[in-house]
Amino acid sequence: MADLQFDAPPTLRTVADLPCPRGVPLLGNLFQMAPAKLHLTLEQWARQFGSPYRVQLGTIPVTVWTQADLFQTVMRERPHLYRRFAPMESVMAELGGNGVFSAEGAAWEPQRRLVMRALSFPNVKSFFPTLAAITGRFLVRLQDAAKERRTLEMTKELKRYTVDVTSTLAFGEDPHTLERERGVIQEQLALVPPALMRRVTALFPYWHYFTLPEDRRLARAMVEVHGYIRQMIERTRERMHESPDAPPRNLLEAMLAARNEPDSTVTDEQISANVLTLLVAGEDTTANAIAWALMYVAADDRLQQRLFEQSRAVFGEAGICPDYDALKHLDLCEAVCNEALRLRPVAAIQTFEPLSDVQIGGVAIPTGTRMLFLTRPAMLDPLNFAHPERFDPDRWRHPRDPSEGAHELKAYLTFGAGPRVCPGRYLAAVEMRLVLSMMLRHFEIELAIDPAKIEEVSAFTMVPNTMPVRLKPRS
Repeated sequence: MADLQFDAPPTLRTVADLPCPRGVPLLGNLFQMAPAKLHLTLEQWARQFGSPYRVQLGTIPVTVWTQADLFQTVMRERPHLYRRFAPMESVMAELGGNGVFSAEGAAWEPQRRLVMRALSFPNVKSFFPTLAAITGRFLVRLQDAAKERRTLEMTKELKRYTVDVTSTLAFGEDPHTLERERGVIQEQLALVPPALMRRVTALFPYWHYFTLPEDRRLARAMVEVHGYIRQMIERTRERMHESPDAPPRNLLEAMLAARNEPDSTVTDEQISANVLTLLVAGEDTTANAIAWALMYVAADDRLQQRLFEQSRAVFGEAGICPDYDALKHLDLCEAVCNEALRLRPVAAIQTFEPLSDVQIGGVAIPTGTRMLFLTRPAMLDPLNFAHPERFDPDRWRHPRDPSEGAHELKAYLTFGAGPRVCPGRYLAAVEMRLVLSMMLRHFEIELAIDPAKIEEVSAFTMVPNTMPVRLKPRS
C-alpha cells in the first residue's frame, strides 16, 4: 500500500529569521535610514527583500510589512492588541501633545469620543457656511497673487487655509492667517512633524543629554505654541462663563465642559494636548494632500479643463461651491485627490507594536516588537489596482466592471482602518473638494518647476519638498 502523505503545517518564522539589509556592527542599519528619506529607503528594501523583512536599529529589531490585509488586521485589533510605537506616546507627551492621535489604552477612548463627535459628518455639514466663507477668503488671496503674477509656494498657502479651517471648527476661533504674511502660528507648528520624525526614529533620546540647533528651535517654538493654546483656552472659558447654559459649540468647549463634570477623567493636560494634535494634524495632512493633487493637475491640461467645466456647472454664478449638497456633484475633484493620495500617500508609514505575543503573516512577533507598515506598496500592486503606475482619477468615479481590472478598496490605506480610522476624514474630503474646485474654476495652474525636481520628504507625514505654482486667471 502506498505511503500516505500529509501536508506539514507551515513553519512559524521568528523575527530573527526575516531577511535583513546588510548593516554595520553594533549600529545595524541605523545610518542607512536617513529620516528625511525613510519611506523611500524602506520601500526600496521591500522591493528587494519582500514582506515582511527586518531592519536593525542597533540591537533593536524592527519588522517592515506591506500586505494590506495584515494592515487591516492590525488596525481592527487596536487598541486592545496593538498600539503605536511606545516612543510615539512618550515623545508627544514631552511636547505636550499626547492627545487622541498618540494616546493609548484607557486614556484614548474618552478623547476619541469627543474628537469624533466634533469632526462627525453632521457637524462638518453644519459647519459648511463658515468653511465656504474661509474658502472665499482663500480665493481673494490667490486672486491677488495671480494679478501680481507671483509664484506661490502652494503647500505653505494651503497650510494657512487649513489652520484657519481647523481652528474655527474645533476651537471657535479663526486666526485669519490667510490675511497675514508673518507671525502666523503655523510657522511654529511646521517644526513639530519633522521633530517627531527625528525623535521617534532615534536610537536613544539624545535630546535628554544634549541639544542640536533644531532642538533649540523646537523648544522656542513650543513655548509660543503652548502660549497660543493657553490664551485660546482662557478666552473659551470666559465665553462659556458668560453663557453658562449654552450647549458646547465646538470641540474645545465640549472638552472644557467634560472637564467640569463631576468625576471627570478629562484633564487640562489632555485638553491642551488635543488642541495641539488637531492644529498639527489639521494643518499638515490635508494641505499636503491637496498640494500633491495640484502637482498632477498642473501637468494635465485636459484634466484642468474637465475640472473647470464641472466646477462651473456646479457653481453657477457663485465664486465657490454654493452649498453642502452641491459637493456631491464635484466628484471629479475628490477622485483627483483620492488618486493623488494613492500614488503619494501622506501617511506613508504606520507604526505599531503588539501588546502581547502574536502570530501574524506566519511570523511570531514578541510583545513590544516594533512594526512598520508601508501603505504605498499595496496601492501600487496590480493585484489591487489596474495599471497602478497610471494617474487615473476616473478609476474612482463609477462602479467598475470586473473587466476593467482590479480596484481593491481595502488596499486603499490613506485614512487607516478599524477603530482608530482618521477622525478628520470627512472634513478633509470637504476641504479637498472645495479648494480644488475653487482653484480650477478661477485659474489655470502651472508648476514653476520641473515636476521631476519635486522630492518626497519624510517629515512624519510624507510631504513635497517644494510645490511652486503660478496661477493665471480664467476669463
